[in-house]
Formats: sequence, C-alpha cells, structure tokens
Amino acid sequence: MTQYIWSGLLGLALSLVMGPMVLPLLRKWKFGQTIREEGPQRHLAKSGTPTMGGIVFILGALIPTAILAAKDYRLAIVVLSFVGFGAIGFIDDYIKVVLKRNLGLRAWQKIAFQLVLAIVISIIGYSKVGSTIMIPFVERSWDLGFWYIPFQVFVVLSFVNAVNLTDGLDGLAAGVSIFAFLIFLVMGLVFEWSTIGVFAAALVGALGGFLRINIHPAKVFMGDTGSMALGGGLCALIVLSGAPLVLLIGGGVFFLETLSVAIQVLYFKATKGKRIFKMTPIHHHFELSGWGEWKVVLVFWTAAALFGLLAIASVL
Repeated sequence: MTQYIWSGLLGLALSLVMGPMVLPLLRKWKFGQTIREEGPQRHLAKSGTPTMGGIVFILGALIPTAILAAKDYRLAIVVLSFVGFGAIGFIDDYIKVVLKRNLGLRAWQKIAFQLVLAIVISIIGYSKVGSTIMIPFVERSWDLGFWYIPFQVFVVLSFVNAVNLTDGLDGLAAGVSIFAFLIFLVMGLVFEWSTIGVFAAALVGALGGFLRINIHPAKVFMGDTGSMALGGGLCALIVLSGAPLVLLIGGGVFFLETLSVAIQVLYFKATKGKRIFKMTPIHHHFELSGWGEWKVVLVFWTAAALFGLLAIASVL
C-alpha cells in the first residue's frame, strides 16, 4: 500500500513540475497542433496549441515505476508497451507537426508498427505470464492456449487505437484513462500485484498532474505521443494481469467511442452517404448537438467512473 501511495505522489509531483517546464519548450520548437477543418468549427481556435505534451506523464509515470519496481521482470513489458507505442505516436506527431505532413504516418505504416509491437508483447506475455485470462463476475479463468497470442494482438491493437480515438477534447482522454488505470490499481492492491499497482498508481498521479495543463481550455495537447502511450500502458497491464475482459467492461467509454466510428463508417457505405451520428467519434456528436465541451467531458468522465466501478465489482 505504501509503495502505491509513494508511486502516485511521485508521479503527480513530477508531472506538476515538468508541465510548466515542457510548455515553453514546445512553444519554442513550434510544436503546435493543426486542427482539421472538417471537425467542429469551435476547435479551429485551438490551432497552434502545443502538442506532444504526453511526454510529461510518460516520464512522470516511468520514473517512479522504475524506482519502485526496478527488480521485477514485468517492468520490461511495461516499458516496451508504454514507451514503444508512445514512440510510434511521437513519430506520427513529429511528421505532422515538424515536417508539416498533416496526416502523419500513413495508415499502413502506423498499423504495421503497431502490429509488430503487439505481436512481440503478446509473445512475451505468453511465455512469461501464461495464456490464462480472467472471466469477470465468476471466479474462473480461461486458458486460451496458443490462441492467446492472436487474441492478445487483437486486444492490444484495439485498445491502443481506442484511446487514440478518445483523445479529441480537452482533458477527455486523460480523465477517462485515470479511471481505467484505477481499476488496475485496485486489482494490484487486492491481488498483491506489485508492479501492476505501482505502474497504475504512477500513471494515475502523473495524469492528474497533466490535467492541470490539459483541462479545458487546454494549454497543451497530449498528441498521439500521449494517447498511444496510454493505450500501450493499458495493454501492458492487460497482459500482466490477464484481464482483457475486465478492461472491456472498465474501458466502456473507449469501446463506445470506437463502436461509434465503426457504425458510422458501415452505415455511410451501406446507405451511400447517410450518417447516424453528426460526427464521430461520438464525443463530437454531442458537441455538434449543442453540448459545451466541458459538459461532454464531465459526462464521459462520469461514465468512465461507473464503468470502472462495474469492472472492479466483476473481480472482487
């Protein structure tokens, strides 16, 4: 318990200190976000806001985790997934912001990088942790055998991109992710999973500090650097805990954001141009329906908290 408290406090302190230090550098280097014209018009005013701010909570979480869990082999999986996917996001951001190619990495390049990393993480998980996953609400587990690897690859790719889709409003992805990581913090306490709990606590603290500069009106965006790192962090904890089905419940907001995009695309193609939602991901639908940005974020945070409580109840 003491470990988790120190990890969370150190993550919070580092994030609060580094945020104001990183902001001037991002402005100096002109790492400003380009806003898509096809998005909500009110977002155009955010053009030029510094991005790639995810580096703040990446370092804020890694440092306490490395200090408090340095001797645990599980740390290697955490670093590989968290930093690896963050690096893919960084490359994407760098191409968009510095090289001025608005679309960043091409879709096939991004998927290829993600796929390779997902396969590596899943194979390591299979060899080090095993092929058993938890079944929510019942005290049972399911041994997937070799099918664990393709299943986990699908889960990793899904969650990394789901978090990325959720990052569309000030403070939205950071706040929703806090509730997702709190699930693993509680599981770390209950099942005495030290590294899982320490990393989850560090990220909860680091994200809390990051919200100081990311909450509406945001002074900095996390960028793909941050959103993909968060997805990678969740995936590391899924692999280490064997709890992908638990996070499917706890990450309900991520699931609904992704589902809204899939429904919109399929319906658009089937009807040759008609839409169900005004815009996806679905947080933009509520914006265009007249909700203020802060209202949308608060409602989604509340939903994330409820999904998180349900997920915790499913394993206790």
